Amino acid sequence: MRALIQRVTQASVTVDGRVIGQTGPGLLILVCAMQGDEDSAADKLAARVAKLRIFRDEQGKMNRSLVDTGGGALVISQFTLAADTRSGNRPGFSAAAPPAEGEALYRRFAEALGALGPQVATGQFGAEMQVALINDGPVTIWLDSAERG
Repeated sequence: MRALIQRVTQASVTVDGRVIGQTGPGLLILVCAMQGDEDSAADKLAARVAKLRIFRDEQGKMNRSLVDTGGGALVISQFTLAADTRSGNRPGFSAAAPPAEGEALYRRFAEALGALGPQVATGQFGAEMQVALINDGPVTIWLDSAERG
């Protein structure tokens, strides 16, 4: 699985003009399940995100995790993280997991993250969503459970 993580002061997701998920200080997490990913990939990625030390401590250093700060998370499905842009001008997305598998792994990730302590809100899988955020720092981190190149 792949994730693009943004430290935020706030974030929200809107579908059809209605806010369906939001968080205060914490993380906005864009997630993509890849072909061949299994439940263990979602669990591994959730644990890594929860423990990633990207929040400031008392000295202003990035030394605290989402769990340490008690922050929340907004988890959004984002199949375009699987984009292959190596040739041509149109990205290919065949490396993304099929929709049914992708949705199951997306839900598994959100549940696994919530089980580790953070309050987790989600978007709507497969929907056209508008995501609003205030990036804090800015801090943006790319993670891949398989550590693909």
